[in-house]
Amino acid sequence: FEVTSHSEPIFTGGTLKFSSSAQYIFCTYGTKVQVVDVKTGTVTASFDEDEDIITCLAISPDDKWLLTCSQNLLLRQWDWQEKLSNRVWRSAHVGPVVAMTFDTTSTLLATAVFEGHYSSVTSFAFSPDGNSLISGGRDNVVNLWKIASKSLIRTIPTFEIIESVAVIPSDVNFPGKEDSNSSLHFVTVGNKGSIRIWGADNGQCVHQLSPSNSELTPLTQLFYLNATNSLALITFDHNVMIYDIEKLKLKKLLIGHNDEIVDASFVCKDDTHVAVATNSPDLRIFQCTSMNCQLLFGHTDTILSLDVSYDKQLVVTSSKDHTIRIWKALDDSFRCVASASGHTSAVPAVAFSRRSNAFIASGGTDCAMKVWTLPKSFDEDNIKPLTATITEISHKKDINSIDVSPNDKLVATASQDKTAKVWLVSDGSMLGSCIGHKRGLWCVQFSPVDQCIATCSSDSDIKIWSVIDFTCVKTFEGHSNSVLRISFVTRGMQLLSSDSDGLIKLWTIKTNECENTFDHHTEKVWALKASSSEEYFVSGGADSNLVIWKDTTAIEKEKKIAEEENLIAKEQELSNLLHAKKFTEALNMAISLEKPFLALNVIKTILDQVDGIENVNKVTQSLNDDQINTILKYLSTWNTNAKHARAAQNKMPDDLVKMPSMQNTIEALIPYTERHYQRLERLLEQSYFIEYTLQCMNSATFSLNYSDGDQNKENITGITNNTSENKQLENGGKNLTESAGIGSEIVDNDNDEQVTAEENAFNDKNDDTITAITKQKRKSQGKKTHSKKKIKAASANT
Repeated sequence: FEVTSHSEPIFTGGTLKFSSSAQYIFCTYGTKVQVVDVKTGTVTASFDEDEDIITCLAISPDDKWLLTCSQNLLLRQWDWQEKLSNRVWRSAHVGPVVAMTFDTTSTLLATAVFEGHYSSVTSFAFSPDGNSLISGGRDNVVNLWKIASKSLIRTIPTFEIIESVAVIPSDVNFPGKEDSNSSLHFVTVGNKGSIRIWGADNGQCVHQLSPSNSELTPLTQLFYLNATNSLALITFDHNVMIYDIEKLKLKKLLIGHNDEIVDASFVCKDDTHVAVATNSPDLRIFQCTSMNCQLLFGHTDTILSLDVSYDKQLVVTSSKDHTIRIWKALDDSFRCVASASGHTSAVPAVAFSRRSNAFIASGGTDCAMKVWTLPKSFDEDNIKPLTATITEISHKKDINSIDVSPNDKLVATASQDKTAKVWLVSDGSMLGSCIGHKRGLWCVQFSPVDQCIATCSSDSDIKIWSVIDFTCVKTFEGHSNSVLRISFVTRGMQLLSSDSDGLIKLWTIKTNECENTFDHHTEKVWALKASSSEEYFVSGGADSNLVIWKDTTAIEKEKKIAEEENLIAKEQELSNLLHAKKFTEALNMAISLEKPFLALNVIKTILDQVDGIENVNKVTQSLNDDQINTILKYLSTWNTNAKHARAAQNKMPDDLVKMPSMQNTIEALIPYTERHYQRLERLLEQSYFIEYTLQCMNSATFSLNYSDGDQNKENITGITNNTSENKQLENGGKNLTESAGIGSEIVDNDNDEQVTAEENAFNDKNDDTITAITKQKRKSQGKKTHSKKKIKAASANT
């Protein structure tokens, strides 16, 4: 699986600005500034040069300069397209700067120095002609200033705290313009959540859009986007809302911060949207491509769980407000069509029937499992109340998860009491209980193909249970902390799991092996759900990241086959180059393929040639610096193996020794080079021992041959091979030499004369010993002759 779409936190409070083209949003995120693409809602760039929190920022009208100011009162000028900070200076203010803006020429920067407000100034804007300035503050008034004289022209009471103001160009149409005689108009937003358009000449409110629901309360910032002729509003919960100014209708909604994502699932035909439950009472519907969001209001407390119907047209949610709501997908929106009340506490688990929209099942912290029957059709204009047909006190502790079997006949529940139970939908009777986990269970899922269920627990284990006899048939161990969610994929042949460390694992059920581990998340992963086609799955967690993954198994197989075919062709071409003795081209190809073993074979082939070392030096001199650095990295690996040490221990040319990376290479070569040197020293010592042994054996042979042949001791100068005993000694010497790993050629010819002299000295000094050995040999020969006579006599008797 690979990430195809990703929604991450882009704004957590502070100042937010739009580019003049309305294509990018510049927003503060702690100590850094993030650049967000408005069309896709993704972060395209981020930069950070301050260790302190950024209090405000401003973008020039020509989109060239970005100004930031932090709590340490430092103003920093950025060329944001190049991510370069080219100027820093200290602000003239005593306290932190909370608002600043450019004039139309991008040459003047205002940071609220005009005196006239009785409370903190929250926002101000220049008029189109650059002669006037409009400021708003927490003193419930808007002031109109003359820039040239810095004088106050007019004070307009608003009767609410003003959070932001924006000037509307004179050629733009908006509601209420026909009834206004003012030449300058501006928009204000405040703590009441209303959008109000004012005339600057008379100070009257021309138009007001009052909040009909919670989507407009309260508002913290306001911008006029000239490029798209729209208004951008920032809500208190960090959402970016873009309105068409002519009709004041919502066009786009971007989520600045999802907080903690507790559940998510694909919805709508072809899985084009994702329903997300966060740590808020609002249900969020994201479009997968643009990440445009729709907020659904209805619950009064945090949504804990959600599920989607088999046709992807209905979404059911359960909340801490003890209620359950069903939402229906319309052409371009969702609407609540049914609600259910019956639980006496929070409802953390809910599930739809799998084959039809016949019922839903829910489980609460009141330990009750309920089944709710659904009507055949829903009225889009009215919310239909639902009644529970089955209610069972199913567990001793909270129910954390619930699921319905593929045939809609069974319901499985998982509880904090360490057990999972299976129930009949028809009468609510319990079929069996799965006991084996050591801690509370977080999730339960029916297999789509087998008669079994899967459970995960805080004991870090995943278990598969048979629905027939309720015994544990498999256990998956690999997570180090609590396993929070599981989901079957690949037609029930594999299993996805997520834990509190932010890890997602893919398991093969047949082999009990973990095929892959994904670590995109950094905190608990509460949401994990596959799409209908199982080609995608969505994950979300406490890190506020919503990630959509795509199955790339087929793509990776094709890519691997293509790489193997390409490698075979390259290896054949490399073999042809070696056969043609084009060593430079061969080594270049091996390096380009990033195959150290192929490069090693090339070096060995060159060394096996006549003047191999000289050829290696010529080849290395023709390489560029990058290729030489690659070869030096390979040397460290080759030198770790004694079989390849010869290729790594060649003398380097002087120009290679001067390479910057040569020091690290030498440091890596020294330890193994010392081992190779010690190994050669031991081998040399063993060769001396074998040489000495051969000398002793040859000396003994001289003595025996002299005694048997009645020759003078003074004439013994060499080794004779007349007796069978001497042949056996020579064979033994040869075997001993071969077992030691060296041949007889290790004895230098230059030492033959010295060996002969030592033998003569040895024989002169040990005459008595030789005589004793001769007598013993004759005695043994006599015994052998006597034994042969006995054998012949026994044969004759036979």
